[in-house]
Amino acid sequence: MPSPQLLVLFGSQTGTAQDVSERLGREARRRRLGCRVQALDSYPVVNLINEPLVIFVCATTGQGDPPDNMKNFWGFIFRKNLPSTALCQMDFAVLGLGDSSYAKFNFVAKKLHRRLLQLGGSALLPVCLGDDQHELGPDAAVDPWLRDLWDRVLGLYPPPPGLAEIPPGVPLPSKFTLLFLQEAPSTGSEGQRVAHPGSQEPPSESKPFLAPMISNQRVTGPSHFQDVRLIEFDILGSGISFAAGDVVLIQPSNSAAHVQRFCQVLGLDPDQLFMLQPREPDVSSPTRLPQPCSMRHLVSHYLDIASVPRRSFFELLACLSLHELEREKLLEFSSAQGQEELFEYCNRPRRTILEVLCDFPHTAAAIPPDYLLDLIPAIRPRAFSIASSLLIHPSRLQILVAVVQFQTRLKEPRRGLCSSWLASLDPGQGPVRVPLWVRPGSLAFPETPDTPVIMVGPGTGVAPFRAAIQERVAQGQTGNFLFFGCRWRDQDFYWESEWQELEKRDCLTLIPAFSREQEQKVYVQHRLRELGSLVWELLDHQGAYFYLAGNAKSMPADVSEALMSIFQEEGGLCSPDAAAYLARLQQTRRFQTETWA
Repeated sequence: MPSPQLLVLFGSQTGTAQDVSERLGREARRRRLGCRVQALDSYPVVNLINEPLVIFVCATTGQGDPPDNMKNFWGFIFRKNLPSTALCQMDFAVLGLGDSSYAKFNFVAKKLHRRLLQLGGSALLPVCLGDDQHELGPDAAVDPWLRDLWDRVLGLYPPPPGLAEIPPGVPLPSKFTLLFLQEAPSTGSEGQRVAHPGSQEPPSESKPFLAPMISNQRVTGPSHFQDVRLIEFDILGSGISFAAGDVVLIQPSNSAAHVQRFCQVLGLDPDQLFMLQPREPDVSSPTRLPQPCSMRHLVSHYLDIASVPRRSFFELLACLSLHELEREKLLEFSSAQGQEELFEYCNRPRRTILEVLCDFPHTAAAIPPDYLLDLIPAIRPRAFSIASSLLIHPSRLQILVAVVQFQTRLKEPRRGLCSSWLASLDPGQGPVRVPLWVRPGSLAFPETPDTPVIMVGPGTGVAPFRAAIQERVAQGQTGNFLFFGCRWRDQDFYWESEWQELEKRDCLTLIPAFSREQEQKVYVQHRLRELGSLVWELLDHQGAYFYLAGNAKSMPADVSEALMSIFQEEGGLCSPDAAAYLARLQQTRRFQTETWA
């Protein structure tokens, strides 16, 4: 490969932007172009002034926010003091990934494109707007955009003479080689890199803290459809500290049954030890994997075999397949024309990588182990709102976890990897340790003692507000108003007795909405409207802060609509003024949201 010319930088929350970026890297290598692929926050952003050709791949999260792994970059690129000629030597293109059911569709990509132009960059193409809502997903926009991109790039950087493009059916070299060891080395033991109690640096993704699980308690009634857990960890000596609104990240593992099945289908010995060696000098081995590593450790803790495979998985699997019939089907699934069929086979029923490999047994049995890390993505950490305060529970960290399980047309129920794994752990049967670390969340609470807060948290969305209420009450702040929504008072009313105790002490005003206890469903937005005069009084006359947490589907829009009608009815504002009032609350951080899909 020639020296790197093309730089692909991504901001990814769920892995889609990273997957598209790695696809760009592969397509560049096929065209004999040097290419580096990096997360935006791991790239030294001051070096951008020296980059001739950069492709930015950005997801938009929540209410138009940048993903976590590009937040530092985002802060830097919008600095007011950057000169308008800072990027005048750069050709760039921006590929956005979003969901058109949200108001701020692809907001991050559009805003970044404008900003790069302001800093003197030259756009190779208009911004690409990938849409999750399209029946073929983001690829409907990405595929034609990439064809145009390569035409432009190859015009600027023609491949060296005599070097033809590597055709699609030929696999590129794997990123790593696995050097199998005949016997266990005499020194060192296999295990995760972890932060040890008393160490100087706080735990992080590359060095999580193995927190002992103290309790794992179901908090929904036995007849309730959903299993929700209150889980408590001991963080004594971890160096972890957190405030209300912060988030804990947990690194889950695959089930032993899935690991065993995977090794059977691929003909792997789970106890086989290997050393991982990168092929390219600028590629480093994943920090989460020990050296040497066993196959069992790789499959249990690293390879996301329970995820739904992306199109890139089928592309590589087709390249590696030696079985004519299976290869034909895999090629169809990886082609632009086969995307509807792939959606029906894979995405709609949420079929997993392990299940696909079981459906293509001849191909699976012939996969060279060197390609495992190219073929299967790494397990991503899952974020949970912290549901407790260190002021009330010192050296403890609590989370509220809804165990994800649902049925599709496949016989086996679909299960969330992290929530099911957490639910399966029983500290009563012996010591249980969970790799975790903490990062700031998107909610920040006012420090002034007399500022009231209105918190709207239906379901498990109440978790960060429990932490906030505990913290505020411990500090003598009493203006706490909680709108909590659930189905039934006796089934999923989390922390009912705790709220009642705080009400008795005049530390909390609780407004519950039980959606199924009457003929007409009653949700938090209905309770907000009913108490419109109180909400207006708190926001307009007492400078209250308003918080919203929970499912991102329709609840945030319903709550915003309720607020708009309150501003009109109680505040006497016309519709445009009500919208401007809401926008002002958002701009001044007096209206904050934390939502999840």
